[in-house]
This record gives sequence, structure tokens and C-alpha cells, in this order.
Amino acid sequence: MIKQKRTSLDLMDDIYSLAHWLTGSETKATELVNRTFLNVDHLCSATEVFVTFRSCYLESIDQDDVQSLPETPCFSKETPETALFHQDADIRLSVLLSAISGLKHRAISRILGKPLTTIRVWLSEGRKSLVHGDRFECLFLNGGCYRRREVS
Repeated sequence: MIKQKRTSLDLMDDIYSLAHWLTGSETKATELVNRTFLNVDHLCSATEVFVTFRSCYLESIDQDDVQSLPETPCFSKETPETALFHQDADIRLSVLLSAISGLKHRAISRILGKPLTTIRVWLSEGRKSLVHGDRFECLFLNGGCYRRREVS
């Protein structure tokens, strides 16, 4: 059976689902989808569309969101808060790319620009955090990972 290549418009439902899960808002999701498709043409590959979506999503993150990161020993003073927030966003995006779009580890690695081993760790720990209701941040500062339970 020959696998058909999906066009950028074929990905619109996946992109909207990703945007809605990441933003939690119909309005923000619609804005993110519109911004993504303004930056791609109909001949783009699926990888290019997802890379553009990621870029648009990271640009849309508010500075207020970055300021909401907690002070913990794992957050190094030398590491910019924005980088940590983007890493947390990439972890969530990697899990969603796998679950919603059915992408393989190698494809997710190309989209996020991260090594394959990092993606495997993020997928494993990201899925566990969803099951247990934890917020997971895998920070490769000093070679360690950190799991934080949100207190409600």
C-alpha cells in the first residue's frame, strides 16, 4: 500500500488540535493556526508546516507566562527563563505531536531540532506526567531531570 503524502492543508485539523491543546482557548488556537498558515504555502512538506507551527507558538508565548515559572533549585540563574519555558512547551508539543498527529520519534526530533534520545526521554516522561497529573520539566542542567507536582 502506497502512503500518500499529506499537503499543508491536509494538516489543518492536526494543527488546530495541537494549538487548542497548547493554548486551551479557541480564540488563541484560531489565531495560531491563521499565523501558521500565513507563513507556509500549499507545497510545503508536513515537517515544514509543523516547524512553522512550533515557531509561531513559541513567538506567541506571553512574557507573563514566562514570569509564572517558580523559583526552585533546578532553575539555574544562568539559564534564561524564556529558554526554560520554551523547553517545557517543547516537551508538551512532542507528546501532542506523537498522540494527535501520530508522528514517529525521528520526525518529532527533526521538527523540534533536538536529538532523538532527548525526544525519547521527553515522550516517556511527558506521557507519565499526563497520566499522573504532574507538570513535567526535564531540564538537562547538570545532567538531571526534575518532576514537580502542582499544588492545587
